[in-house]
Amino acid sequence: MNTLSLVLTIIQVLCGLAVIAVVMLQSGKSAGLSGAIAGGADTFLSKNKAKSLDAKLARWTKWVAILWIIITLVLSLI
Repeated sequence: MNTLSLVLTIIQVLCGLAVIAVVMLQSGKSAGLSGAIAGGADTFLSKNKAKSLDAKLARWTKWVAILWIIITLVLSLI
C-alpha cells in the first residue's frame, strides 16, 4: 500500500467517525407530545434557527459527508 493510499484511508476513517459524531450530536426532529402542546413557541424560536447549534451541526454533516464521498471516490480510482 503506497503512502498516498494510506493517508487517504486514514482521513476517510476520521471523516467517517466525524460524520457519525456530528449526526449523533444533532437533536431529534420529532418533538413528540411536547411539540404538539407548545406549537406556538416553535414559531417564535425558529427565528434564530440559522444560528443554532443544530443548524451548525447540519452544515458540518453536509460538508464532512461530501469530503468523505470525494475521498472514497479518489480511493476507488487509486
